[in-house]
Amino acid sequence: MTVGKPAPHESGALHVTGAARYVADLPGPAGTLAAWVLGSPHAHARIAHVDATDARAMPGVHAVLFAGDIPGRGGIGPISHDEALLAEGTVNCVGQAVALVVADTEAQAREAAQRVVVHYTPLAPVLGIDAAIEDETFLSALHTIARGDLDEAFAGAHLVFMGEVRCGGQEHFYLESQAALVAPEEGGGWRVWSSTQHPTEIQREVAAVLGVGAHQVSCTVPRLGGGFGGKESQATNWAALAALGAWHTKRPVKLWLHRDDDMAMTGKRHPFLGRYRAAFDAQGHILALDAQLWSDGGWVADLSEPVMDRALFHVDNAYHLPAVRLRGRVCRTNTPSNTAFRGFGGPQGMLVVEHALDAASRELGLDPAEIRVRNFYGAAPRDRTPYGQQVTHNRLARMWSELSETSDYAARVTEVEAFNQTSTHRKRGLALQPVKFGISFTKSLLNQAGALVHVYSDGTIQLNHGGTEMGQGLHTKMLAVCATAFGLSLSAIRQMDTSTEKVPNTSPTAASAGADLNGQAVAAACATLLSRMQPVAAELLGAPADAAPRFEGGCVHHGDQSITFQELATACWVRRISLSATGYYATPGIAYDHATGRGTPFKYFAYGMAVVEAELCGLTGEHRLRRVDILHDVGASLVPTIDLGQVEGAFVQGMGWLTCEELVWDDHGRLRTPGPSTYKIPAAGDVPREFRVALLQRAPQDDVIHGSKAVGEPPFMLALGVVGALRQAVAAFGPRAVSLSLPATPEALLRAIEDQRAGGREAAK
Repeated sequence: MTVGKPAPHESGALHVTGAARYVADLPGPAGTLAAWVLGSPHAHARIAHVDATDARAMPGVHAVLFAGDIPGRGGIGPISHDEALLAEGTVNCVGQAVALVVADTEAQAREAAQRVVVHYTPLAPVLGIDAAIEDETFLSALHTIARGDLDEAFAGAHLVFMGEVRCGGQEHFYLESQAALVAPEEGGGWRVWSSTQHPTEIQREVAAVLGVGAHQVSCTVPRLGGGFGGKESQATNWAALAALGAWHTKRPVKLWLHRDDDMAMTGKRHPFLGRYRAAFDAQGHILALDAQLWSDGGWVADLSEPVMDRALFHVDNAYHLPAVRLRGRVCRTNTPSNTAFRGFGGPQGMLVVEHALDAASRELGLDPAEIRVRNFYGAAPRDRTPYGQQVTHNRLARMWSELSETSDYAARVTEVEAFNQTSTHRKRGLALQPVKFGISFTKSLLNQAGALVHVYSDGTIQLNHGGTEMGQGLHTKMLAVCATAFGLSLSAIRQMDTSTEKVPNTSPTAASAGADLNGQAVAAACATLLSRMQPVAAELLGAPADAAPRFEGGCVHHGDQSITFQELATACWVRRISLSATGYYATPGIAYDHATGRGTPFKYFAYGMAVVEAELCGLTGEHRLRRVDILHDVGASLVPTIDLGQVEGAFVQGMGWLTCEELVWDDHGRLRTPGPSTYKIPAAGDVPREFRVALLQRAPQDDVIHGSKAVGEPPFMLALGVVGALRQAVAAFGPRAVSLSLPATPEALLRAIEDQRAGGREAAK
């Protein structure tokens, strides 16, 4: 396998045969105990009294632990250590961990947890964004990004209007629930196996909770059964709790959440509220946008502030905003702390400008696609974002030129209009959805990665890097980078489990940057090894000392001469040349000033474009996606088959968030949709009937590993086109401006249709 060639997922056969091992599959060392967490039944309450006497007396129970039993720091968190590992004094959401029970079996631990007596004094909870705004309970200060003269722009506009956008949260629904196994080692060490996207955070926070140095803790990640951001920071709680149980019992402890507990106790995608005022000229060009965003952060900070930052960075999406003010603030509520999710605030921010464009197109009588194209970023001075970064390698116009042709957009507009004129109970909508998404961690220090590559004397290789494999194909891409460097087949290279023992101070595998960062680090390690091996190869091949032999097909070539890679590796070992090397990469040029709202938070932008056609039933509110055409920019793809899968999966997951995945909370802060029987994720039948996905060709990106681009998150936002298509279909039922709540479930769509029909009846009177 080499870079740029189609290839299967490196663990694909293991996945489908059931041979792939996850943390919960690990048998654990001899004497491994099971842990169970007792969660709060209240969204907000004082803890008046606890009594674990009966629980501790039950058969098989080894420990019942509370906040006072933590030997080190009791607070955890990725930025602020503001989340109590075990509640002390008060509880702040339903499901907040109050006690940890450790027993011989999970069943014994669960039964003992029910015997723990906790007396609560309930307090009034703050639930939802509106309540938090009214009570002025916030987790962040106001972040503002602004430029231009809003007053002048609004005064001279042809069209000015206001709007409001609300979107709900989303459950990550990774197939593997949160899991951790912790074992004590001799000399005071602790070995952690965790289903996490951020092994270094696990190492750091477990060490703090146990009151030891990070050197005493190692974290290994075999693989994740999905993450989507839900295991970037929130895997930490469960690893730290398992470590706490192991510290007290001096035995290995495994903690594995059941699905309903995982959904009830962990955070989701942030719900958002956006209110805006927009100005357009008569041709549909945006003149000004003044928007305020609020997100529901839950009860502690987690990653909510950077999620809000990225939402503000992406309100513009693919469009130039001449005069703009964007403000955002995170609300504090009594629900589990919300966290990273694919897109990391970007989708919520983009919804605002897309809502404004749809409203303007209706008011001005313009095709919704045309108004989008007219507002694309372009040449200077239309090439600067609201925060001042230049939009380079802009591929929007080229992509629209190609996609409008391959999707038959113009002809299908006519077809949809004709269908809607003759169909009474079914209407169709056709929408264009462009995406411009910034790639890099917006926290500069996270834009770094390391790798460790060992070449053995028999010519085989072990590959280590700091990224985690969660099904997205990162390991497959890193194997391609390594195999290409040495000219070897995959059978000669073994991808090792991610471990803080091999690569220290790793960044999370998130922000779509896993391949960018780790790929450069792997390439750097390979380059160091090649620089040591090439002189030996030249000697063996009778070539000049400064020759650059070609590594290909498991051999090393110069002219007509060749030797096997194994022969070269053996010769290097005989000559006492080191065949182990580290690689390191730090993204250059990343900086952002939060106070001024100016900077370059991204290395580059990834682009995507979709044409979405939906058909909506006016009797039931049900819809189907008739056809989706996607053209996505991944630069020069490292592994095209992996990238195509990412685009398809991201779109479907985004479609789920926007149309069927509805989280329902009651007035007491309890999640009423804690499993697949009540929370609907997309199924095979929801996938577009025609799903045409293509990668943009001849589009290498400068200064990125092999010219590739990130692909994990950007395609998620292409699903915003589903909302655009549904809005058009709803609009075809009547004369009113479309009021469509999200997610656009059949119930929400039917309400919107009935509103349109009521408007039609009023107009007929």
